[in-house]
Amino acid sequence: MGANIRDPEAFLPLTLAEFHILLSLVDGELHGYGIMLEIAERTHDKLRIGPATLYRAIKRLLDAALIEEIDQRPDPQLDDERRRYYRLSDFGRRVARAEVERLMELIDYAKAKDLMRDMDIKANNSSAKPRR
Repeated sequence: MGANIRDPEAFLPLTLAEFHILLSLVDGELHGYGIMLEIAERTHDKLRIGPATLYRAIKRLLDAALIEEIDQRPDPQLDDERRRYYRLSDFGRRVARAEVERLMELIDYAKAKDLMRDMDIKANNSSAKPRR
């Protein structure tokens, strides 16, 4: 099955680890430890993904062709040859965007229910309507 005919929404919802890994790879290639550091830094240490969780999620993302392992090293002189580097695939980018859209719909729904009143955030022309 070619990546161009797969439906990104079939992969949703992503796990928290999967989504953060995809976000980490948006700007370029990283190795596993670099992904862990980027997630911790981006979340101000509110989320730390351990090695077991990270590599299980990476395996799932590789199997689904959302990320790719690359052979190139940034600088072989300065890098450990055992490190594996990953990059976001075009299809992985589409899945990440679909997940962002899904999460934005949830936020719109929360705004429409006035859940965020205490946060001084108002619904702005949201199409989301509270369900009963």
